Amino acid sequence: MTETGLAARPPATGTPLLEARGLTKHFAVHQAVSGLRAAHRNRVAARAGGAGQTPSGTVVHAVENVSIALPKAQVTAVVGESGSGKSTLARLLARLITPTGGELLLDGQPISSSSRGRRDYARQVQLVLQDPFASLNPVHDVRYHLARPLQVHGLADRGAALDRAIASLLERVALTPADQFVRKYPHELSGGQRQRVAIARALAVQPRVLLADEPVSMLDVSIRLGILNLLSDLRERDGLAILYITHDIASARYLADTIMVMYAGQVVESGPAQAVTDRPEHPYTRLLLSAAPDPDRRSPAVLGDRAAPPSLAAPPPGCRFHPRCPHAMAVCADRVPPGFDVAAGHLSACWLHAKDLDATQAAPITRPAARNRGAEIQAAEIQAADSLAAKIPAADSPAADRPAADRPAVLNSSAPDPGEET
Repeated sequence: MTETGLAARPPATGTPLLEARGLTKHFAVHQAVSGLRAAHRNRVAARAGGAGQTPSGTVVHAVENVSIALPKAQVTAVVGESGSGKSTLARLLARLITPTGGELLLDGQPISSSSRGRRDYARQVQLVLQDPFASLNPVHDVRYHLARPLQVHGLADRGAALDRAIASLLERVALTPADQFVRKYPHELSGGQRQRVAIARALAVQPRVLLADEPVSMLDVSIRLGILNLLSDLRERDGLAILYITHDIASARYLADTIMVMYAGQVVESGPAQAVTDRPEHPYTRLLLSAAPDPDRRSPAVLGDRAAPPSLAAPPPGCRFHPRCPHAMAVCADRVPPGFDVAAGHLSACWLHAKDLDATQAAPITRPAARNRGAEIQAAEIQAADSLAAKIPAADSPAADRPAADRPAVLNSSAPDPGEET
């Protein structure tokens, strides 16, 4: 049993390229201008090395005590539904937002907060955003997008050397021949081609870590596989450490070496990709797998979900999944579960794996029976159909023999339209 934050564990040998320990991010919801001023004072205090003041008002617990390690030449997938904190985690790792708590380590060393340190970090850790059309400037062509990082980081001068570097980047992401794409604008490219340009731009500075925030969710199904195979090639050919963020656990199993499942800002399960998908140990992971399309499934998926995701401004006590969990016990509503070792490198934050609970703690939480909205809708449709059928006269009824003009208007299909000339 592990008392610290659940983590995606690195291999037994070697130091991970990028590691986060206990990352936490709280967003203050300010109710007035005074709150905005307090946030500004906090930013000024943070730059000066002070702690600042805790903003008053509501706080959104976006990421809570998350630890993750990204080893060289491996893909780590972070899976979860919308609002689970996946994208916030990616922005924390990219240092686009400042964490409330925790630390980042690059090659096992703390990261410098100086201007030079931030630039060096940005060169080694690059982020690919979800929407390629929004992440590319529509008024600039492909050449500008690829030349800019090369020039900012001093990796290529103007002229023939810059042209060769741009052509090489396009070839690495399979946009060939390069001269057919270099002068095109984002609106002239397909969704898959735009995402490849965004990946090429990230690769321009020769990073060692690539953070891919749902890189295929905005693309057609037919071209998603090409992007996933490109990421796999970058892992094998260039030895990149890749963070793959997705809500599709099936694609995570296809691409990733390790899967980390997040729910409501916390990690609930992590381990080898095959183990997590074949033998899920947390009820939320089972829920994700049951919701994933499976052509071999013989019967409709049964979701054991009882409620909606919680508000992160007021998360439930104990395990944040317990209001939706079909196996919730009294202890789940009282204490946050630690990470339990369920197999080699496989962790699950669920009290179902605890072996020392007493009868009071293990007592199931009783709730009113969940409403079956599908059954209610089906019953309403049947009732409406029966009501309509009752208004239609049978073939042998006197009404069926009445002239069409004397029948109710709703049944008089031969009546002319009010706007039709007769």
